[in-house]
Amino acid sequence: MAKRTQKAGATARFGARYGVSVRRNAGSAMRKRSKKYTCPVCQYQKVTRQAVGIWACGKCDHTFAGGAWEPFTRASDFNNRILRRAVEGATTADMAYIAQQKAIEYERSLEEASEEE
Repeated sequence: MAKRTQKAGATARFGARYGVSVRRNAGSAMRKRSKKYTCPVCQYQKVTRQAVGIWACGKCDHTFAGGAWEPFTRASDFNNRILRRAVEGATTADMAYIAQQKAIEYERSLEEASEEE
């Protein structure tokens, strides 16, 4: 016999109120908030949320700012990528040129391999 109801998890306290999608989104946010994340300094999964946007590692006591629900957001990943490129001295245009050159070299190697056969 099939199950008749689903487990609601932390959103069971809302009962039948607010609608399915709202409860689902709230449950997703609550799971992200309470999950342990990897520390950027010591690489252990000990990072927990202290307050909105404040995250701390329980092992090395490294405290840093992050998103409201997750310590690392898409915007922070993008910013870190830009900073890393700036430190290394490569701009976005340089990276695009390097990728284009690698693609051309790869295509030439494929052509040479097909000519040899």
